[in-house]
Amino acid sequence: MRRHARERTDLLARGLHRSDYAPVAPSCATAVRQRPLPAAPRSSMSLVAARYEEEDDVIAGLRSPRKQLPCRLLYADGGAELFERICTLDAYYPTRTELALLEQHLPQIAHHVGPCARVIEPGSGEGKKTRMLLHALDRPSSYVPIDIAHDQLQRMAVSLRAELPGLEIEPVTADYGAPFEIPVPQHAFKRTLVYFPGSTIGNFEPAAARTFLARLGELAGPDRLLLLGADATRDPEVLRRAYDDELGVTAAFDKNILAHLNRARGADFDLAAFTHRAVWNAAASRVEMHLVSQRRQVVHLGREPIAFAAGEPIVTEHCYKHTPAAMHALLATAGWRPRQVFTAATTPFRLWLCEPIARNR
Repeated sequence: MRRHARERTDLLARGLHRSDYAPVAPSCATAVRQRPLPAAPRSSMSLVAARYEEEDDVIAGLRSPRKQLPCRLLYADGGAELFERICTLDAYYPTRTELALLEQHLPQIAHHVGPCARVIEPGSGEGKKTRMLLHALDRPSSYVPIDIAHDQLQRMAVSLRAELPGLEIEPVTADYGAPFEIPVPQHAFKRTLVYFPGSTIGNFEPAAARTFLARLGELAGPDRLLLLGADATRDPEVLRRAYDDELGVTAAFDKNILAHLNRARGADFDLAAFTHRAVWNAAASRVEMHLVSQRRQVVHLGREPIAFAAGEPIVTEHCYKHTPAAMHALLATAGWRPRQVFTAATTPFRLWLCEPIARNR
């Protein structure tokens, strides 16, 4: 999870549900200081096909036959902090599993990356795994965290500067699904590592995932590596506990998107009139998150009336689970191939260290 849509109608009393709806998902160590590089324009980069315009995609999503909201808004107005709480839950296995993989394999990863690397991380969050990576690398040159949660991003940057005073840190507050600029580094670097942990790739629809991974390659340049976390868990009970926790933290995270629209867009969502539920869609190999209307109601978004039937869901996030075969195929179509794959012992969660596919000229 970090980021895509969950849907449901009940077949089980609680937990993961099959759905009668079939929505389209929301598109939501110390460095050696080198001589500064020559001045150059900041590089502009869009990582998905189309730019998001909040005024358009919120209204359009709620007006669509299968209502949906852009999952990036889950992280606004305290949502990022709620997600960090989710990551501490015993039932939320991806974070715990990935941390164990990193602890075990970081020396090998650092060997592949080599010295004086630039690290770019879309969706950086609080940065616990990032700290582990940066401390393990040999004299990393610079770090570019990209995240929509500005306050959290700045706190993390301040903390990292204190820990790694020679490391150039250039935080970018942006939705990495929209065009944004990458600062030109002032420290020389030997290669770029794009770090995309947390199985976040599962939050993209397949076509968008291909586009995203291909554009990560364009962003990183010719001498690049990609370190990617991906989950292949398909056990419905394990997924139910992870995406619909008994403490209600995931429900609060999901409903936060409605609270954000109330504050930012003048909407009048009654949060008590919507229930969070998670659906395991085995055919599509994804968990789907929904907010389900508990009654017939009309919600206003500014001047726009939005009618809901009782039991009608809003899709807020998809979380695809990628088998090894599916991940190999996805990477290949995006111009990457695995250099080494690290697999967890307890769950089918993997870290994929990837390099670009050599193209014939």
